[in-house]
Amino acid sequence: MPTPLRTLAIECATEACSAALFEDGALVDGFCEVLGRGHAERLVPMIAELPDRGRADRILVSLGPGSFTGVRIGIAAARALGLAWGAEVLGYPTLELVCARSRQHTPRAITVCMNGGHGEYFMQNFDADGQAEDAVQSLSPEDAAKPARHDVIAGNRAKELAALLGDDRLALELLPDANFANLLHETRLITDLSPIYGRAPDAKPQAPRA
Repeated sequence: MPTPLRTLAIECATEACSAALFEDGALVDGFCEVLGRGHAERLVPMIAELPDRGRADRILVSLGPGSFTGVRIGIAAARALGLAWGAEVLGYPTLELVCARSRQHTPRAITVCMNGGHGEYFMQNFDADGQAEDAVQSLSPEDAAKPARHDVIAGNRAKELAALLGDDRLALELLPDANFANLLHETRLITDLSPIYGRAPDAKPQAPRA
């Protein structure tokens, strides 16, 4: 009989901080707290509160887009634990997790709208099968209304976007939560742990002097 595969999921790309432990795809235990700040101080103790201190054969971590600091904290923790445990480390896009959670009980096309910082929204559309229809965009609220394709909007800026559109679209106010990471299809997991920022950096390199 094969040994059960344990997976630790880490999500701290937004104001929420969460960690969850799965065994063969079934949730064993998990935590989710809306912190705003303080992910660096809370994440590792949160993992340590899981059974067997969260030790797993595989680690899944959010790659963003989201908070620059939160994304880096999550990836750094996943890399360190993967090295200590000899565990495989894979990443996933944050908006994919929001999409998967919003489709858990009712498969349907979804527009995901999340806080993008600097007054902008992170936007991405997903079809009825949960496949991304476009790349993540960081847009002003006014511009975000234009590419919103679907009747259901999910994310922590879903209500604001629905109000801007002024129609009868359903708004699901959701944050990404590691406790739902088992809903991600295996094909959405990424070996490259580079952060997905979703927008260009604020600082630009100086032009070389003549």
